[in-house]
Amino acid sequence: MANHGRTAAGRPEAVRLDGVGKSHGRGAGAVVALRDLTIGFAEGTFTAVMGPSGAGKSTFLHCAAGLDAPTTGAVRLGGTDLATLTEAERTMLRRERIGFVFQDYNLLPSLTVAENIALPLLLAGRRAGPDLLLRTAARVGLADRLRRRPAELSGGQRQRAAIARALVTGPEVIFADEPTGALDSRTARHILALLRDLVDSGGQTVVMVTHDPVAASWAHRVVLLADGRVADVLDAPTAERVAARMARLGEW
Repeated sequence: MANHGRTAAGRPEAVRLDGVGKSHGRGAGAVVALRDLTIGFAEGTFTAVMGPSGAGKSTFLHCAAGLDAPTTGAVRLGGTDLATLTEAERTMLRRERIGFVFQDYNLLPSLTVAENIALPLLLAGRRAGPDLLLRTAARVGLADRLRRRPAELSGGQRQRAAIARALVTGPEVIFADEPTGALDSRTARHILALLRDLVDSGGQTVVMVTHDPVAASWAHRVVLLADGRVADVLDAPTAERVAARMARLGEW
């Protein structure tokens, strides 16, 4: 793999956005969602991305994860410039090198937990061995639930299954979009502790979009977006610091 960007601490970057701009529509009616956004996400770190409604969080996620192409600038996953890839190559990259976790889990109700976890491997044309499935399920505390279907699981267990599905390909980065948004506070805490442990103990890279200062406080740092730009970066965040900074951005 080509040598890619490094953070100030010398750690390689899993994802980097350079001068990324994104507009929806054309001409006078165009809406600018991202403006000259430059930021990197180091390997083995947990970053929360926050901002007021309309700040560009969803567009950032779609561009960073290769779901959407930026209007200007470059997005790199490791040493790969996503702009150089065909649509088919981008699809394969998302399947093999990126994991996704969503607020509503996106599990297929007709499949068992094991089959849901195996899905990214099957889509990428790889064999889903039982040892790998069991190991992945054990990492998220679901080793005894592999034969259950989503309807037989609690909300927290469904999100654990979704995290296992995101992990199974050994992705370079996991993008989580409001992963605790549908959970009660106690269950959310368990899911956030799991994500943090995947980073601290497993070396995983996690980038999480959230509106919740408590959820953001589990991350190593918080990136605050406003009007499509980086407004601030908070290291070692607390919920109180995040809430105070968000208030100054006009969220509440």
